[in-house]
Amino acid sequence: MTLKSKKDVDFNSTKDPYAQREAEKYENPIPSRELILQLIEHAGKPLRREEIAEAFSLEAEDQLEALRRRLRAMERDGQLLFNRGKKYCLVNNEDLIAGRIIGHADGFGFLKPDDGSDDLFLSPREMNPLLHNDRALVRVAGVDKKGRREGAVVEILQRNTHQIVGRLYKEDGFTYVVPDNKNIAQTVLVQKGGTGNAKQGQIVVAEIIDQPTQLRQPIGRIIEVMGEHMAPGMEIDMAIRSYELPNHWPDELLEEIKPLKNEVPESAKENRVDLRKTPLVTIDGEDARDFDDAVYCQKTPKGWKLLVAIADVSHYVQINSALDKEAQKRSTSVYFPEQVIPMLPEILSNGLCSLNPHVDRLCMVCELYINEEGQVTRSRFFDAVMSSHARLTYTEVAKMLVDGDKALAEKYKALMPHLQELYALYKVMRVSREKRGAMDFDTQETRIVFGAERKIEKIVPVVRNDAHKLIEEFMITANMAAARFLNSKKMPKLLRIHDGPSADKLLNLKTFLGELGLSLGGGAKPTPLDYMHLIESIKDRPDAHLIQTVLLRSMSQAVYSPELKGHFGLALEAYAHFTSPIRRYPDLLVHRAIRHCLQGKPVESFFYGVPDMVVLGEQCSANERRADDATRDVVSWLKCEYMMDKVGEEFPGIISAVTSFGFFVELAEIYVEGLVHISNLAQDYFHFDPTSHQLRGERTGINYRLGDSVRVRVVRVDLDEKKIDFELAQKQAAMDTKPKKRRRKK
Repeated sequence: MTLKSKKDVDFNSTKDPYAQREAEKYENPIPSRELILQLIEHAGKPLRREEIAEAFSLEAEDQLEALRRRLRAMERDGQLLFNRGKKYCLVNNEDLIAGRIIGHADGFGFLKPDDGSDDLFLSPREMNPLLHNDRALVRVAGVDKKGRREGAVVEILQRNTHQIVGRLYKEDGFTYVVPDNKNIAQTVLVQKGGTGNAKQGQIVVAEIIDQPTQLRQPIGRIIEVMGEHMAPGMEIDMAIRSYELPNHWPDELLEEIKPLKNEVPESAKENRVDLRKTPLVTIDGEDARDFDDAVYCQKTPKGWKLLVAIADVSHYVQINSALDKEAQKRSTSVYFPEQVIPMLPEILSNGLCSLNPHVDRLCMVCELYINEEGQVTRSRFFDAVMSSHARLTYTEVAKMLVDGDKALAEKYKALMPHLQELYALYKVMRVSREKRGAMDFDTQETRIVFGAERKIEKIVPVVRNDAHKLIEEFMITANMAAARFLNSKKMPKLLRIHDGPSADKLLNLKTFLGELGLSLGGGAKPTPLDYMHLIESIKDRPDAHLIQTVLLRSMSQAVYSPELKGHFGLALEAYAHFTSPIRRYPDLLVHRAIRHCLQGKPVESFFYGVPDMVVLGEQCSANERRADDATRDVVSWLKCEYMMDKVGEEFPGIISAVTSFGFFVELAEIYVEGLVHISNLAQDYFHFDPTSHQLRGERTGINYRLGDSVRVRVVRVDLDEKKIDFELAQKQAAMDTKPKKRRRKK
């Protein structure tokens, strides 16, 4: 039977709604992903590639090759499954789930589904053929004792770990590498003759030659020896290799950017709104090097007009160019302490795309009209050319607007009226934000201060002042306007989505709050406003920090997706990232979608379809997590190095996390975290209560709870493991071991 004889549909006569988009991608267009999925669904059975080609009358060699690549990509992205009969079939989301693998040091792992549903637990046996960050197709095999869905691997879709960084060991005739990345539990066996000049105990880079299987560990060969000791800066080199962060520009890209100059050509400024005389200013941190946003505000009879000007990266980074491919591969800039791996080359990130003061720059502007109640009444987007009138810092702006610094106010006399309007608008919008229920947790960020030879001098808290909050509020408003604009145009887009708490996390949270005599409103579906009412009610309690921590941990992780799910934390129905295209690829995609609309082109001709956005959303989310993990690894190593000469010293601290094997303590004032292992506690048997976040002594009744103040002694620092071990100080331990008096039963 040929597919053409199927009664319900004739695919040769079906017009592909995305034909124009495909025509822009290929000289000889092929059917879109959407149409291929529709074909297999109508066929009602798996199809061979030849049958799919026949259904669409594809005969040219380049079309057949393009179809092969597209089907492989759809297989890799979990849209199709290539079965043992060498046929393509649809992936039923209820039975088969595609996602990314998250490994754990203890051998088990999780599948993080592409659809944003709850993670699936993978046993050590299921993890045998997998490595952290691989992509796989998994079926739901059951539910474990903890109520978690358990998965069984059906197919490995994509291998994403190609090299391992770690220490080399030679024992009993075997040579192997223990990975530095603790998400990878397997050691890498080194093939015979594959050690090169590497010696026992050295830090090496191993290239994986054979990926792991159900019966065997991964096999590799040494391609680089990094050294025996951690020299200054090596921690970043290790993170770059360990997480396979792209950090070299391809030759093709370097050739492509050769014609770029430091100045914007006059031809590029044509057909744009001229804002060079408008006093737009950038407000950033003292150590900022690239400036992607500038703001301006003026009073109107009904409120304010706010301009948020964003660097026009999409003008320079053309779709499918070498620049674009590398930016997509990186997805984000990675910020290590005192070092950055940028998403774009310096000529763009610090030059042409950076809104440096007193030079002409291309920008995309979000113009917002906001009323006296802080509500956006209308907005529009347009292309412009601007010249920043000043590069201001958060500290300077706070001194002028909050502290009334007269010397600074005199220095920026011409800008002061507009800065004052910015502050007036911020205060109104702040009230509107609180009414909406957008969350604003008082979390503590830190910054590492280095001395000579990259040795840490101190770790200091980052203080968020009103200038930080002002810029944050205006960026959120512009991002919200971008999402609304693209929704109104029905454009394929990448949104920033943030789900509310899952049922399990909500139950645990309410149990914990109940023990403290507190309650969270909203029943089974609390709103952000319910969260904020609770935060407001506890702000004067001594354990407010503890409660805020537990509230934060009940939240889901924000991800990129084309689905219109809203942003729970910001209490918004739609939210996109628009304001940082120099350092985030999703923002660049949003700029392209907006420009497509501004040029009056039809939706169908946009280069990206919804399936493309699904794939790009998963890639950008994964690379964002990769950057966070790499940065966290580097900071952990630096903090361990900082504590090396403090073994034996005592410090006050707060319990920051409680587990079944002990509790973590964050040291006061130096912001370093370490573990008090359960074996180092008083002579008692301790029970872990995950709901109330505490360890409870069986005999003594002593409790160690999240948020408790303790005094600890540093007993061990392990640079390789990036771990610090504490024990309770002698005075504290003696006090803890004192049995509690028991009340006599009547």
